[in-house]
Amino acid sequence: MKKKIALMTAVMAFSYTFAQENPHLKSYSEKIDSIVVSEKSKMNAELDDVDRNFKDKKITAEEKQKQRADIASRYEEMINEKVDAQQSELENATKSMVRSAVLGKKDSLYHGKNQLELGLGGVKMKINKDKTPKDYLRTWELAVSLTGANLTEKNEFFKFYNKESDVRSTIINSSQFVLRYENQLGGFTSPVFYRIGLGVRSDRYVPKYGKAFMQQDKTLFVDEFTRGNLKRTYLGNAYIFVPVDLKFVLNPKYVVHEGVKYLDNKKSQLNIVAGIYGGVRTQSVIYNKYSTEDSKRIVEKERVMQGVNNFVFGGKFGIGYGGINLFIQKDFTPLFNNDAQLKKKYGLQIGIEIANVNF
Repeated sequence: MKKKIALMTAVMAFSYTFAQENPHLKSYSEKIDSIVVSEKSKMNAELDDVDRNFKDKKITAEEKQKQRADIASRYEEMINEKVDAQQSELENATKSMVRSAVLGKKDSLYHGKNQLELGLGGVKMKINKDKTPKDYLRTWELAVSLTGANLTEKNEFFKFYNKESDVRSTIINSSQFVLRYENQLGGFTSPVFYRIGLGVRSDRYVPKYGKAFMQQDKTLFVDEFTRGNLKRTYLGNAYIFVPVDLKFVLNPKYVVHEGVKYLDNKKSQLNIVAGIYGGVRTQSVIYNKYSTEDSKRIVEKERVMQGVNNFVFGGKFGIGYGGINLFIQKDFTPLFNNDAQLKKKYGLQIGIEIANVNF
């Protein structure tokens, strides 16, 4: 439910920025906001009744927890159903945005305004200002990436699907958010750029079917889950990290402005990226969602106390064209230490940038 509410918040924030451009998106945001506020108010009223019954000793502590869990689960389903029912409203707003992007004339209708681009490379948003070609050679950018995280050996750089690993090989299970500064190295026609940033990395490792991460006797391990019908499970690691990259433009295009020749960084150009990164772990959590004969929905979150290293260092290689950016990351240091009974301990990620905002 937290993910759903986070998505709703993002949509509402997005629509606030572009409401004057797209009234359909504003209407959708207002409806979602109304649904969440209304249902949350009703849920809080029922939870208060349960708390009063417990305070008056009408129910036991166990009954209180069960009733609160049932109420939260019921309202989660209700909110999800009502939000899904508004899907057509969101589709209309998206079509309107795409129609404006395709039919509009950038040089007149959208001149001087913020722009949103939807395409094969994901979502790109530009905060427009009066810029010269020189200004486009140094930028600030917020990049959002989806990655598939797996565990491998120290010397296995490209083995994404490892049958010996304790975790599944999934296409997308993790994410990264990076705020980075990019500038040109050399003269105005140089095809080489450097990038440095600050980011948040979230990795999720899902054990193979029927198993879950567990802690016992100061040891982290994967074993069969026997407390019920396991519906969802993962171990999540979160890091704050600093990436440092070099970008090489392979087919540079140029523009002349006021008698000076510049590399045209507004054009779509083929490039490769090589870099390193270092980070510090902020938290690790084991998440289990399962059901039993007594309860249809039980959620457990357990802080990982051992088996995970606090620091990570690794390398990155990527290739991109226009808004499409693919990359591979390999951790040179193990994510898990000797207190973890895992066959593979080094992280390996393959990812794609789905959105970026240029300032």
